[in-house]
Amino acid sequence: MKFSLTKELSNPAREVIWLVCEALKDKGYDPVNQIVGYIISGDPTYITSYKNARSLIKRVERDELLEEFVKVYIENLKASEE
Repeated sequence: MKFSLTKELSNPAREVIWLVCEALKDKGYDPVNQIVGYIISGDPTYITSYKNARSLIKRVERDELLEEFVKVYIENLKASEE
């Protein structure tokens, strides 16, 4: 079975991640721990409702969030090898 990634000109997942991270930092949370907890469990209470972050993150599927993290991680690995 092959998993196909969708190619989009705009990247709503990246924008949502950015906004959610900012809201979590503003409230004193560790964005990595909170977002990982949300991705693993699906429980939106890991994400603060401050700045509408919880509503924003629920608009993006968890697999799309994970796809974005992996994509950026691999891009950074490639860049560090050059």
